[in-house]
Amino acid sequence: MTDTRTPEQRTAIMRSVRSRDTGPELRVRRLAHRLGYRYRLHVKTLPGKPDIVFPRLNKIILVHGCFWHGHGCKYGKLPKSRQDFWEPKIAANRARDRRTIGALRSLGWDVKVIWQCQTRDLKKLEKRVATFLERKSDRHRKPKSLSWTKIS
Repeated sequence: MTDTRTPEQRTAIMRSVRSRDTGPELRVRRLAHRLGYRYRLHVKTLPGKPDIVFPRLNKIILVHGCFWHGHGCKYGKLPKSRQDFWEPKIAANRARDRRTIGALRSLGWDVKVIWQCQTRDLKKLEKRVATFLERKSDRHRKPKSLSWTKIS
């Protein structure tokens, strides 16, 4: 199937894609807040600047877009055009995700990935988030590499 947009329209659409404060991320954040959990956003001192960090719980939630992170659902399918560009791009994103999750776990963090397609059903999302945050962490040591600046 050919693209129905002009190159200029496609460029404008792709430029508008954000990496922070996306709809799925906002749904997860609102839900966690409603459940009574407080968190930090995009902590720069941690590998990959994770989306949602729960320092007291030693937990991190990463909210991945199905297309950009190569999920196997119907929203994660590669376009038929420019596959020579998209296949290595998405493969590199997936490899980076594996490295980031491994680095976070090696620092003592419990990590949960929530996919964009999993944020559509709010009841299931609430159960998924609550189960993850209520579960005792497998990691008993305090996480490394989270320095907070004291605000006076």
